[in-house]
Amino acid sequence: MLLMIVFFYFLLVFFCGMWVYSSSRKHLLITLLSLEFLVLILFFLLYYYLTMFLYELYFVVVFLTFSVCEGTLGLSILVSVVRSYGNDYFQSYNMFQC
Repeated sequence: MLLMIVFFYFLLVFFCGMWVYSSSRKHLLITLLSLEFLVLILFFLLYYYLTMFLYELYFVVVFLTFSVCEGTLGLSILVSVVRSYGNDYFQSYNMFQC
């Protein structure tokens, strides 16, 4: 019973993060933060699953490494966009400019 409650909680929080990710259309920073929130929820779900079945936690370290690389890449794209356009609004981007 407790397992189902915890799984439902993770599922609810994950879909709340997906809703924020799909509904944020104004700022690139909000989109990146919601993506990091989804990665954090997936990390907690993976950690909970691996500790529940007494597996080794080496894959958690690999997952954290890839999530840090993803966050760094998103932050570097954000800095590049702010330097190029002056802000992080999606409406101010000219998609046809090379």
